Amino acid sequence: MNRVLTLYRNAYGGLSRPAWMLAMVMFINRSGAMVVPFLSVYLTEALGFSLKQAGLALSAFGLGSMCGSFLGGWLTDRVGHFRVQFYSLILGGSFFFMLLQLKSFLPFVGGLFILSLITECLRPANSSSVAFYAKPENLTRAFSLNRMAINLGFSIGPAIGGLLATISYQWLFMADGITCILAGLFFYFYFNSRKGYQPKIQPEKTVEKSNSSPYQDYPYLVFAFLCTCFAVVFFQFFTTLPLYYRQVYVLSEARIGTLLGLNGFIVFLFEMILIYLIGQRISFTRLIVSGILLNGFSFILLNLVYGQFVLFIAMLLLSMAEIFAMPFMATITVNRSNDHNRGAYMGLYSLSYSAAHILAPYLGTSIVAAYGFTTLWWLAGIFSVLTAIGFMVITPKLNTHAPAV
Repeated sequence: MNRVLTLYRNAYGGLSRPAWMLAMVMFINRSGAMVVPFLSVYLTEALGFSLKQAGLALSAFGLGSMCGSFLGGWLTDRVGHFRVQFYSLILGGSFFFMLLQLKSFLPFVGGLFILSLITECLRPANSSSVAFYAKPENLTRAFSLNRMAINLGFSIGPAIGGLLATISYQWLFMADGITCILAGLFFYFYFNSRKGYQPKIQPEKTVEKSNSSPYQDYPYLVFAFLCTCFAVVFFQFFTTLPLYYRQVYVLSEARIGTLLGLNGFIVFLFEMILIYLIGQRISFTRLIVSGILLNGFSFILLNLVYGQFVLFIAMLLLSMAEIFAMPFMATITVNRSNDHNRGAYMGLYSLSYSAAHILAPYLGTSIVAAYGFTTLWWLAGIFSVLTAIGFMVITPKLNTHAPAV
């Protein structure tokens, strides 16, 4: 037991206080993340949209997310990560209350697009803040700490959201909006005028850095495209997987929330310790490829075994996939950029996930409507194998083998 506690102490040790406070901001924000996990169920059951309409609405959310990632990266390089984060949290939180009033299809889709546009500006600005406030030697662990906070919050949000949904879906929107605003206020009062570290990556660990745009960095463009491919499969977690739980296993909102929240709890519990133990011992390529393959297998498993117990096993595999892949993808992006174009690089990285937010719900719901869940899960597995092969080819070209974590 003492050895385990020592490992956790070492894994979390040495991180700057601002890095911890950034993590607290994201924890507050994600503790209220109740709308998106239940959005597909809300649209089909509470608002009466068809499966195809729900897919289009979720794709509009993804389109707003994509535009917000680009806008957030652009604004971060021009007005700074502090202002972008603050206004994204405050305005985004306020807009949840407005979205609650929209009930018909087109107004709701438009409102969802605007909400996503505002809230997604947070992502590249927040990533730039992590790089700014983290000690250079702890960069990957600082990203993992931030993700740990996000996932701890996400383990709470859907679980509480499932309970609130049994009362009224209105409470989901209200709770999400309030926590966004609270996170914005906490961020403002702690980080206003606070100085951070300027990350200085060792020259031998960084190549082809310049002030140029990431859109001219062709190896990184391929990398970003592959991140989209990975996320298209992973984001079935937010779109078709809750529908699968509801339609195939007939689970209640509370049970669905528990399953979705399990993902955040697993990542919170194990990511930092695994990053500490293996982050400097195994190449980024192997870790990312392992995560992608686990991602695909977690969905294939749903076809191989039937029973509620397999839902928990599949969620465990999906969570481990996230741990192995995502922190190192973010670190590669930071190491590929510099102080003058980091916002643009983080914006493009966020853009790759936002593109998946568009594609994943539309493709997922369309395949389910035409061929069923079984076909979708097989295709997710096959696509993951192809994506893993792509990462095996491109990641070594970025020359990012295990920098300091």
